[in-house]
Amino acid sequence: MKIAAVVGSPRGVQSRTRKLVTFVLAGAKEAGAEIDIIDRADLQIVACTGCESCSLDGTCVFGDDFPAAYDRIRDADGLVFASPVYVDNVSGQMKVFIDRLADAMRYQKFAGKYGCSVATTQVSGGDAVVGYLNHVLNYLGVTTVGGMSVALDDDPEALDRAEPAARDLGRRLALAVRDRPRYPDQEARMAENRKYFAGIVRANRDWRPDEYERWVREGWIGEE
Repeated sequence: MKIAAVVGSPRGVQSRTRKLVTFVLAGAKEAGAEIDIIDRADLQIVACTGCESCSLDGTCVFGDDFPAAYDRIRDADGLVFASPVYVDNVSGQMKVFIDRLADAMRYQKFAGKYGCSVATTQVSGGDAVVGYLNHVLNYLGVTTVGGMSVALDDDPEALDRAEPAARDLGRRLALAVRDRPRYPDQEARMAENRKYFAGIVRANRDWRPDEYERWVREGWIGEE
């Protein structure tokens, strides 16, 4: 079992968001998971231009660090998405990473995985960012087990007080990967998403027949 975290902070090892993620991963490790942390600050990733080239064969026109990071999260059974709150939303670095996942969303490349999200903020907006990140995970076909945010407010002990809850979140994620619990509300939302994505899969079936056949096998689309 492997759990990978994507930390959207530009501050690298100095990031307080990263520290919160290490607590989550520590809990996952205690529950038997192998862990992998991906620092967005270490990656050179070009912003998506909406050229739609990836629709043809799943390959982006940009030769940057994204494919290697993508392979690491594809290899994981569980995902943690994390970001600081920047002007009531995720960091720009995290948003660029999310936008580059568009093809994975359309083709549900992460279906069957479990995930959670965390955020740090000075005062407010943390819960909204957690909700957004979990929404993104659902778009990817990932079932979420919850999330948490920490308001730091210049309190040097805020993160340390959050450690037990963060470790518990990591343990819950690892146990979900192992036990595969069902979340009917999320399953219904993801099924609705697939109804929309099915149109893209059908339109590109000549370009990407293997993906079309996978959707047929999964029962997400009717064979024509």
